[in-house]
Amino acid sequence: MGLEHSDIRRMLEVGMVAARLAGQRAMEELKYVKTSIKNDNEIVTQADGLCQKLIIDRIKETYPDHGFLAEEGAGGKMFKQPPRSGEPIWWVIDPIDGSNNYAHGLLEFGVSIAAVYEGKPIMGVIFDPATDSMFTAAKDMDAQLNSSRITVSDEGINEFASFGIDSHFPDKLTGGINNIMSRTRFRNLGSTALQLAYVARGSMIGTISTVTKIWDIAAGAFIVETAGGMVTDLSGKSVLEMDLDNYAGENSVVLAANKKNHAELLKLFGG
Repeated sequence: MGLEHSDIRRMLEVGMVAARLAGQRAMEELKYVKTSIKNDNEIVTQADGLCQKLIIDRIKETYPDHGFLAEEGAGGKMFKQPPRSGEPIWWVIDPIDGSNNYAHGLLEFGVSIAAVYEGKPIMGVIFDPATDSMFTAAKDMDAQLNSSRITVSDEGINEFASFGIDSHFPDKLTGGINNIMSRTRFRNLGSTALQLAYVARGSMIGTISTVTKIWDIAAGAFIVETAGGMVTDLSGKSVLEMDLDNYAGENSVVLAANKKNHAELLKLFGG
């Protein structure tokens, strides 16, 4: 089966509608946030599940037989429903990326949705409801922010450049993290999806995410690469090859950057 440009554009439109609906619901639920701890190390709120269901239900109205891989499943596990037809399309969903921020009333969070066909993203959407910012990309189309084209920056590593890091990182990355912190205006937004979106926009020269699930990066990595950047693991392998049939929730370390800096950053972090 081959996908036409019109098929991909339609999926993008569906993803944008679902993301906006979920973002609006998340903002409404801020008044009633209830939190719990899953897997002993992650905060989850009632809004995560509500927003995920809203997204999946909206997509199923148009694509009832597509597959779904999403963060919030039963018993603290992920939600996984393989495609039920010969159309090998998965929707990869993080209903609230930045749940810790959200749970504490910090308005740095986003809705992340990607469609993956034959193991590669073909469209990605990240919606920041607090600023009404819709980051999008689709195969053979530009990366955009609110319908205006965006590209990664061509800025080098310097004392005025912004670079995104995580709150916590493994000991083996301490040297590289300390190095980049001393050379840039480092940032931690508390949302992998938003940090990737800002790399795509050119606001950050790069970001490293050290405990990353596939739903954290599926949309953002695709948007960054469509905007002219690079997103790899620390061996330099692209993260856009996705074996969703066999994905079991593994973590990975992901480095995103403009092409001017990616090789140096990869070496810095031990790649």
